[in-house]
Amino acid sequence: MTGTDTEGRGPVRFGPHAPGAGLPVLPGLSAVLAAAAGDPVGEPPGGGPTLREAACGYWWRRGLRTRPGEVVAASGAQSLLFALLGAYDGDVLMPRPCPAWWTPQVRLLGRPAYHVPVPAECGGVPDPFALMETVRRVRAEGGRPRLLLLSVADDPTATVAPPETVREACEAALGEGLHIVSDETWRDTVHEPHETVLVSPAEMYPEDVTVISDLAGALTPSSWPVAVARFPQGERGAARRARTLDVLTALGAVVPAPVAAAAAHALDEPPEVTERATAASALHARVAAAVHHLVVTAGAVSRPPQAGRHLYADLGPLRAGLAARGVTDSMELEDHLSGHLDMPVPGGHRFGDELGALHVRLDTAPFLGATDEERLESLAAPAPLELSHVTAALERLGAAFEDLR
Repeated sequence: MTGTDTEGRGPVRFGPHAPGAGLPVLPGLSAVLAAAAGDPVGEPPGGGPTLREAACGYWWRRGLRTRPGEVVAASGAQSLLFALLGAYDGDVLMPRPCPAWWTPQVRLLGRPAYHVPVPAECGGVPDPFALMETVRRVRAEGGRPRLLLLSVADDPTATVAPPETVREACEAALGEGLHIVSDETWRDTVHEPHETVLVSPAEMYPEDVTVISDLAGALTPSSWPVAVARFPQGERGAARRARTLDVLTALGAVVPAPVAAAAAHALDEPPEVTERATAASALHARVAAAVHHLVVTAGAVSRPPQAGRHLYADLGPLRAGLAARGVTDSMELEDHLSGHLDMPVPGGHRFGDELGALHVRLDTAPFLGATDEERLESLAAPAPLELSHVTAALERLGAAFEDLR
């Protein structure tokens, strides 16, 4: 988040970025990008054959059979989702809370965004009964609900929805005639991959789910914008893909050729890439667990983080102490904690939660160190929480939260 205190509270341009890895770019990826920098021929809209075939291999290894003609690539998840939304008519539903960039995409198209509460055990997917009730209410008011956005591994809650919860939500959506867009950006950042079961909705309902993934989730730097989408097989999927390509072409949302070369390399998952992704996930898991412990010890409420590089905390139990400091809503809480911690701490209003709810997202990257050297030291350390710079950052967080009691 950037901007002054008064500027940064509302405008989309000052909204929070997705949680970053906080680590230097892999030398192998930089070399691939640099080698392609002199290519005078750009990528076609939707991505060239090499990039789309690499995406197919990535999804095949995760149990999703995919062909190049079912894949589209774009210059970032925002432009890809915007094109997908533009290819569909009708209203859009999404869980509350949801990624900060979803709602602006819908509103930019002049459509309402309907937020549906999530179940108690996880975020990322709507409660099925609340979803059905919302759809029927929207229709009764003259709306045309057509799309449901969800994310099994979620930003901002850092949870992984259990397969049975995903199935129930999908069944409710399909029963109401909705098409599902599954954002799977964070699927490769699961903290305990051997203990946590992550199932894509596309595995359950392959004809009714479009999958999108921002490669910055685990494979590429966030400064290299590239995302991919997998459309269902068949005529309907082909028609949706064609309309999405039309929108991407009109936007000029083409993946730069050097970025496409590096993305294809990353999607092939050579050892250098997979080892870094695994090590980064393990590091962020340790830091997230430590942050979670400090937050709940201070009296806040937070689901245990299961994926990603963040966690989501409810400071409602600390409302009295916060009110004594002039903090009564999530905007004021964002300002208060961002200033005290000297790091962005976006409030829950950024993610579709009510302004009066004292919710914040805490990202783990700022705890890894202030320099590339410190961050790489954190990545390589067998006990990163014992490093002085990590310990100092966690102590600042603990002190800030204890001060709110």
